[in-house]
Amino acid sequence: MAVCAQRGGLAATLLAATLLALGLAAERPAAPVPHRRFEYKYSFKGPHLVQADGTVPFWVHMGNAIPSTDQIRVTTSLKSQRGSAWTKNKSIFEYWEVKVTFRVTGRGRIGADGLAIWFTEEQGLEGPVFGAADKWNGVGIFFDSFDNDGKKNNPAVIVVGNNGKLLYDHQNDGSTQALASCQRDFRNKPYPVRVKITYYQKTLTVLINNGFTPDKEDYEFCAEVQDIVLPSQGYFGISAATGGLADDHDVLSFLTFQLTEPGKAVSTPDAEIPQKDKEKYQEEFEHFQQELDKKKEEFQKEHPDVQGQPADDLFETVSDRELRQIFEGQNRIHLEIKQLNRQLDMILDEQRRYVSAVTDEIAKRGAGFPGQQGQVSQQEIETVVKTQEEVIRQVNEMRNSMADTLKLISGAQHPGSAAGVYETTQHFNDIKEHLHVVKRDIEHLVQRNMPSSEKLRCPDLPPFPSCLSTVHFLIFVAVQTVLFIGYIMYSHLSLELSYCFVIHWIKGKLPIAQLKFCPVCFGSDSNKFGLLRMCQSV
Repeated sequence: MAVCAQRGGLAATLLAATLLALGLAAERPAAPVPHRRFEYKYSFKGPHLVQADGTVPFWVHMGNAIPSTDQIRVTTSLKSQRGSAWTKNKSIFEYWEVKVTFRVTGRGRIGADGLAIWFTEEQGLEGPVFGAADKWNGVGIFFDSFDNDGKKNNPAVIVVGNNGKLLYDHQNDGSTQALASCQRDFRNKPYPVRVKITYYQKTLTVLINNGFTPDKEDYEFCAEVQDIVLPSQGYFGISAATGGLADDHDVLSFLTFQLTEPGKAVSTPDAEIPQKDKEKYQEEFEHFQQELDKKKEEFQKEHPDVQGQPADDLFETVSDRELRQIFEGQNRIHLEIKQLNRQLDMILDEQRRYVSAVTDEIAKRGAGFPGQQGQVSQQEIETVVKTQEEVIRQVNEMRNSMADTLKLISGAQHPGSAAGVYETTQHFNDIKEHLHVVKRDIEHLVQRNMPSSEKLRCPDLPPFPSCLSTVHFLIFVAVQTVLFIGYIMYSHLSLELSYCFVIHWIKGKLPIAQLKFCPVCFGSDSNKFGLLRMCQSV
């Protein structure tokens, strides 16, 4: 009983402490949300990112950075590349928030070196730290791809601060200088990676979207640094570098927001610009406006057919072009299905004519042979009925397939449909499968209904020509036999004559001068000299 009482008292104490903590948390006022204002002079975003001279408004790019209409490729996937982009003007606000969208893509399983987002007192245009200068005064958020220290903790996001006197520790991936870090894989993602960096009330927070979802606000916590003091004015920048391995580092957008504490007066854009600059910008604006009006008039004179249309309708965005291509492809598929439907109607007409002809033939046979009318008619009717049932079944399957395909096309073309790119791709795959089924069924029906005399057959092989007839072969064998026997007889006779000459010469009956008539000793054979020496020795 005492133990139960002690346990009950402990449970009551824990419950009271929990309720007290919840009450305090409920009474604690929520943190006020700062006022946000978009700063276009410290931002960029496509499309139409680059001006006619190849520069990005309010930004300067260095090294191997290549701006385009939709993005800035900070480095290409080549070895030993460095690039960067920095704002031209210093920020004049104390607290800020930046949203950066980027892609890091490469062919290899491991990439290098990485990408960095900067806020520094001076522009670090070029240098060894991810393409930017070392000994910076400010903060850098590094997206390090390569594992220099061999601890298998890369790719990683590292927050490194500097007071302008420290050298970055490359060999240890900045781990000895990191204020905070998190291990995230940001390479080769299906969607662009998004990072949100907030500096407010001396607290730096890093949130990251891992690139697995198109949701722009699906962030997760990465790192936080409290009591960090950054320069009150500074430059925003991005940089990247490659080493022995290489990746493409593409920055799609860099959006900057000024954060102001609630209740504090928000400075207006006009108050930030000196009077001289205002007058200068106003003159430039008026000049550009006049040039634009002249170009509009010239365009309307050259193209009177588009006069009166809104200017936005004259240009096609990337999404509009993709939708147009999708609709054109679906229309072509729709026309192909209509053509298949017409072919099916033709097949049905041929089947009807075939049934009519068979019925007439059966009726004629029944009238000509009344005794066998019942038997013949029953067999042929059963065959025709089975064939027609099979044809009708296959035609119905093809019609159902085409109906399903038309439903898919109409669902994809519906303006209010929320189908994404994946669903559209799935629709096209289903349409392709249905078209293959329809094509195969039509070919099967055509072959089935083709008369046996017209069906495709493999061509017969031509007869192999005889190079030698039997008579010629026998003659050839006879001639060869006669020649062989003659040669043997001649050789035997020649040998006998040779022996005869030698024997007569040995006995002294024949002088040696007569040996020149020996057919073997002086014949054309290569052994004649040996035989001659043998004869002389004898």
